[in-house]
Amino acid sequence: MSEDDETDDAADSSTDGPVPVGVKLGSTRTVIAYPDGDGDLEVVNTLTCMATYEDALTGEEQVLYGEEAAREYPDRVEFMLRSGLPEDDDRAELTSTFFEEVIEANGVPEDSTVVYAIPTIDNEAGLQNLETVIENSSIGTELVESYPESLCGTIPAFGEDLEAINEILLAVNLGSTNLEASAYRRGEQLAPYTTGAVTGNEVDRVIANYVEEETQGRVNIDVQTAREYKEEHADFEDYEPFTDVIQQPGGGAHEFTIERSVMDAVDEYVDEVVDEFANTFLPELANEHMKVYNLALEKPVVLTGGMACIPGIVDEFAERASDELNRDIEAVAPDEPALAATLGAQRIADRLSD
Repeated sequence: MSEDDETDDAADSSTDGPVPVGVKLGSTRTVIAYPDGDGDLEVVNTLTCMATYEDALTGEEQVLYGEEAAREYPDRVEFMLRSGLPEDDDRAELTSTFFEEVIEANGVPEDSTVVYAIPTIDNEAGLQNLETVIENSSIGTELVESYPESLCGTIPAFGEDLEAINEILLAVNLGSTNLEASAYRRGEQLAPYTTGAVTGNEVDRVIANYVEEETQGRVNIDVQTAREYKEEHADFEDYEPFTDVIQQPGGGAHEFTIERSVMDAVDEYVDEVVDEFANTFLPELANEHMKVYNLALEKPVVLTGGMACIPGIVDEFAERASDELNRDIEAVAPDEPALAATLGAQRIADRLSD
């Protein structure tokens, strides 16, 4: 199906009423989900970045976003949400430009009910800027609402509807810029906890350092390459060493093999996640809501976010948390953890559209 066909379908579906749209503007990736004209779910998934350039013929400023911007303009591409939120007016303006470009390029319906996932970050200015970006965009003419990202992310892990809203559960979001943990009691967020010390971005930096150490200083990679190594090769179930080639200054190529760097970094990350979960978040939850603490731990902990995509990480978390707490802990993840918050938000939007 061509992009024009997709746009026409989206426009056709909007004639039956507002289209339910889920949105997550993430620090690394932006995901938008909405039903197309055939009732299938259309998912837009792109890097949260943009670059501008001058049109060679007209002299007008042009905008590229996502993978295309990162690939063609690595020297000046802007990742405007590195901290998780648009923290100032300049970042908010960049985010607004980026978001509108994504909306227009993918034909996201204007006549829509929009639910967007928000991180659990104590940053009122940033959250307000994010709200302004979404509400001032061309979509969401019917309604715009926000819900916690960790709640939205649990929804696809509990069936095909909104069953998670009626559960008592624990959610841990393994994000790029933050580790978030919350308890939920029938949709009510309790004892939300966030730390920027244990993040996917930090894993990328550690991988880059470990690659330099493992190759005895012969190879230096940037964090973008480290992230690609992590996404392509990290695997607790069936990791295999891999080989890459870099160009040497002055010409020539150097081939090298990575045995330990990636898995050492993600292994340490899981230990740190379990430590924050078991020794900081849970004691705070128990102190404030002992009944919820006991009830929630009888059910699987829901892991969401990009780091939850690593094969085997859910079982590793459950095993290490069980050892740390000296009790059986189960864990689950949605089928697509990196998309879960957006898919959950879209289901909420669908309910609000009824």
